[in-house]
Amino acid sequence: MSAEKVTVRLAQQRDYQFEARFGEAVPRLIGDEPPPLGQGAGPSPIELLASSVGNCLSSSLLFALRKFKQQPEPLSAEITAEIGRNAENRLRVLAIRARLTVGVPGASLAHLDRVLGQFEQFCTVTQSVAAGIPVTVEIFDSAGAQLK
Repeated sequence: MSAEKVTVRLAQQRDYQFEARFGEAVPRLIGDEPPPLGQGAGPSPIELLASSVGNCLSSSLLFALRKFKQQPEPLSAEITAEIGRNAENRLRVLAIRARLTVGVPGASLAHLDRVLGQFEQFCTVTQSVAAGIPVTVEIFDSAGAQLK
């Protein structure tokens, strides 16, 4: 098994604002804590985590469907992170719920059962996060029918 490394560099801008640098070819991103700690000038670390899970799931679903020559576009996702206190009364992400929507009727997608049964296993971020935080995934089609 070979290991790959991804490096992101953070530089404090002021207070709780940090500029994330992903490399020369990718635009920089400002992250910030919401008030009262920060000013909400960018996504919070929790929002970035939720976005990462949703982006990875959406990409994995799209890849799996395209593997069968399907065109599910446009895909969309709504990710909800539940925040609460643990036994030590510390704030934690207690659960993540992902609702993905394909842009076509589910009946028009061939091999859908097979795709829905396996695409999550190929999502690196979600599988890693799910080792410590419960992640629930629901899939809907363009008409609002629940596929998973």
